[in-house]
This record gives sequence, C-alpha cells and structure tokens, in this order.
Amino acid sequence: MIEKKHITDRFIKYVTIDTESDPNNTAFPSSENQWNLAKVLVKDLTDIGLEDITLDENCYIMATLPSNIEYRVPTIGFVAHIDTSPDFTGKNVKPQIVENYQGNDIILNEEENIVLSPDYFEDLLQYKGQTIITTDGTTLLGADDKAGVTEIVTAMEYLIKHPEIKHGKIRICFTPDEEVGKGAHKFDVNKFDAEWAYTIDGSQIGELEYENFNAASAKVTITGKIVHPGYAKGKMINSMLIANEFIASLPPEEVPEKTSDYEGFFHLHDLNGNVEKTVLEYIIRDHDLDLFEKRKYLMQRIAFDFNERFNKDLVEVEIKNQYFNMKEKIVPVMHIVDIVEEVMKEIGIKPLIKAIRGGTDGSQLSYKGLPCPNIFAGGHNFHGRFEYVPVESMVKATEVIVGIAKKVPEKYA
Repeated sequence: MIEKKHITDRFIKYVTIDTESDPNNTAFPSSENQWNLAKVLVKDLTDIGLEDITLDENCYIMATLPSNIEYRVPTIGFVAHIDTSPDFTGKNVKPQIVENYQGNDIILNEEENIVLSPDYFEDLLQYKGQTIITTDGTTLLGADDKAGVTEIVTAMEYLIKHPEIKHGKIRICFTPDEEVGKGAHKFDVNKFDAEWAYTIDGSQIGELEYENFNAASAKVTITGKIVHPGYAKGKMINSMLIANEFIASLPPEEVPEKTSDYEGFFHLHDLNGNVEKTVLEYIIRDHDLDLFEKRKYLMQRIAFDFNERFNKDLVEVEIKNQYFNMKEKIVPVMHIVDIVEEVMKEIGIKPLIKAIRGGTDGSQLSYKGLPCPNIFAGGHNFHGRFEYVPVESMVKATEVIVGIAKKVPEKYA
C-alpha cells in the first residue's frame, strides 16, 4: 500500500523547488533553477536504490530498475518533466493541505480574497472526503508535472521494497523544458533503450491518452508608418489597427475558450505594439492534420490579402511546427494502451480514454521512435493559481505504474 503521507511529503519537497522554464531563453535547460531539482532527484534515486543514474549536460535524468525475472520481456519506461509553466509564477510555492474535503469553497488566500470554488471548478466535487493539496493563491502548484515525478519515484521505491512483485527492466527519465516545447528535443532515445514508455503527465484520475493536438506557433509581424497625427491623412499606417483587423479576420468561435473535445483553435497569447510595429503571437492547434494545415494556410492567406489591399508588404506571418498527433505512432502498437486500461480496471479506476487538448513529451518521443501514451498524474487547473491535486489520485497513479510494471511480464510469460 502506498502511504499518503509519504507521497505527500515527497510531492511538497519537489514543488517547493522553483523550476519555472523560460520561453525566451534558447539555453538548455532554459532556466538554471531546473538543475536544483535535478540534483535532488539524483540523490533521491540513489537513495531508493536505482541503478545507472545519469544527469547529462542538458539536464535529463535517467535511471534503471533492473529486471528481477529470468526471462526477457520488453524494457519499458516512464517519463515526467521537472519544469513548471512560465504562464504563472512558480517561485515560493506554499502548498496548503485540505484534509477530508467536503465540497465547500476553499479559501486559498483570505487577504486577497482568492477562492477555489466548486461552483466554478466542478471537478472538485469528485474528491469529497479526500485530501487535496492547493496553492496559497499567489503561485501555481507545480503538480504539472511534479505529481508525475513524485509518482514515478515512489513507484520505483515501492517495487524495490517489494521484490515479490516481478517485473522486467524499467527505465525512467525526467526531462527539462517540457512547458516551453523542448522537453523531448535532446532526449536520447537510443540511450534510454526502451521499447515503449509512458508519460505520467495527464490531469484527472483515469485519464489515458494516445491522441494530442498537431501544434504550431505563428508570429504575425505588422509594419506600420508613423507620421505626425496632425498631418497623417493618407500617410500614416497604424499597425495596431491593422492588427485589430487581422485578429477579427480569424474565425471568432475558434478560440480556446469556445472549443472542446476535437475542436481546434487559434490562440492569441501575446500582443505587443505601437503605430510602427505590432507583433501578434499565436498558437495553432488541431487534432486533424488536414484541418491543421488549413489553419496555417488561412493565416498566410489573410496576410496575403492585407498586403494586396495596401499594395505593401505590411503583414508577415512566420509559422513553425511544434509537434504532431502521436495517434499515428501509437495505433500500430495499441497493446501498450490496452495494458494500462487493464491495470486501471483491475485497481478500480474507470479509464477515461480521450484526446489531449495540448501536447506532451510523449508526442515528440513517439515520432522519435519511442511510442509513448500519456497517463494521468492527478492534478487539475494547471498553469495557474487554482491548481490542485488530490493525494488519493497521486496514490492511484503510483499504483498504475506499479501495475504496468507487473502486467508486462504476465503478458510475455
């Protein structure tokens, strides 16, 4: 049995180490503070008895739990990321523990009147009677993905302490910079040497995902012309007003706050401008590859139409692909998803098989030759002050990891 206090203490130790990544830094990792957690993890992995522990020059941590059976079974892996999102500060995280939650409002910060309420976040009501870890309202929590890190370490420790549980060789990896899209960029698949793996990076209990968005970033640069406003007629070109028209030219219903399930979107996440120059930063998302390509084309076509209208090269769109839907790489090896589904059912978890409305290291890893579905880590409301995680969900995620380790030899006996 996984002890709640043990997993809680480990989680709190990890989340109180600031590992916020930096999207504007091209270094690897993008923030020096990620090394702080990496070094703690190396010590923890050593202390619990894992082998072949490495921390490379890019802040990737790998380790091995050797097989304890005589026959060969596939080597499997588990992956989580150590960085937290730059969308909201992860500095000075002060976790709060709510015991025996009863479905009421949770006061995160009385002084600032910050409340985590089931009236707005209905998922809270799933966890009545459980222990919930929240923020103090001034930072994110870091359950994305330090819950996953905690669960993998705890599962490996449990397997080492319980040698009666038979398993094959298991590899684990903790990656940097997942939140800025670089988590798998320098992942050495050959060194990892597993036949398949699982990222422990999903949200609510039961999530099991092998589909994700196709993703691209788009930088729209609009060049205007400044002229004294008193003499500007026919001469001034206000890039901010053109930017406003560009924004309005995209489908108004196809934004994150108005879409769900398999619906794609255009997300304007940053805007900076003045009369002479305005820059719009978008992300483009769609599960369907054809629709994804059409979205990229639409942005380019709108820019072309603006330039034709003004007879000038005023609008430039730079699009960069970020990752693709891992479904194409997982479907041929669906047994690796079936194993997880079986394990969840055996330990009383209802599998929630759905597409990720986001990305994961597993997508890029799948395209690098390491098929890698995603499993829940238990947290909710990632990337903001209302993030929380039920301790019982972390316990169950740990049990799923242990169950997978046990199930693989049963399949290949």
